Amino acid sequence: MKVSISVTNYTWPGGGLTDELTRVVRTADHAGIDTLWVADHLLQGDPTAQLDDPMLEAYTTLGYLAGQTERIRLGTMVSAATYRSPALLIKAVTTLDVLSHGRAWLGVGAGYHAEEARMMGLFLPPTAERFERLEELLRLAKQLWAGDESPFEGVHYQLDRPIGSPLPATRPHPPIVVGGTGEKVTLRLVAQYADACNLFDIPDGGQTVRHKLDVLARHCDAVGRPFDEIEKTLAMALEPGESAASFAGRARAARDLGFEHVGVIVRGSAWTEQQVETVAAALEA
Repeated sequence: MKVSISVTNYTWPGGGLTDELTRVVRTADHAGIDTLWVADHLLQGDPTAQLDDPMLEAYTTLGYLAGQTERIRLGTMVSAATYRSPALLIKAVTTLDVLSHGRAWLGVGAGYHAEEARMMGLFLPPTAERFERLEELLRLAKQLWAGDESPFEGVHYQLDRPIGSPLPATRPHPPIVVGGTGEKVTLRLVAQYADACNLFDIPDGGQTVRHKLDVLARHCDAVGRPFDEIEKTLAMALEPGESAASFAGRARAARDLGFEHVGVIVRGSAWTEQQVETVAAALEA
């Protein structure tokens, strides 16, 4: 079972954002945590935080953290497909992968945060168009990372000569995770283009996530892809004061449902080194 941590809150008691974030990611790097994810927003989106609490730009942050670490993988959970041009987003992930010696993820979704888009002037078209643009982004990423410079023709994006130099360090390409649980389009895009899905821990005895995995399996059958090729990830929360043994038990329950990777958040505060160590200890429990 792989365990990752997801940073959504940058408000540490007493301030010291840079130093505290650096300590957290170095602790995770040394402790065997698989990936550090950051949220890709311009405004604080943690429902337990204030809208104007500190929020860092995702790819600048990941580039800094790549220089502070040696082995942990790095990615967004997840980037809205429409907030940057596809070529720019793919170039950012490629750059991160090259400079980190192959530790980048492309984490992407259709986007949803209408209030943030209005407040900050970000492009967020209607839902159907967002998914069309997401699929074109995924197609373009595969083309660029394959070194194919032929013209790209989509409904929304046309590139005369998409040059992807340098190619990413990870071959054939950095792993792709598509966030979201929509059964009609999102999970179909996972089956067709992604290396991992990201589902959410819902306290219903596993009924919802079992159903979502069944839907994903049907989409895999429809596109002719082995279901086992896709890494099944589950977003979970570390409860306040929870022990390593308790969290390990919940991670094992997720594994029994078919998940291979859990991504952990903390609610109401930024990560502490002690919380990272608790999650890491659960790997050994």
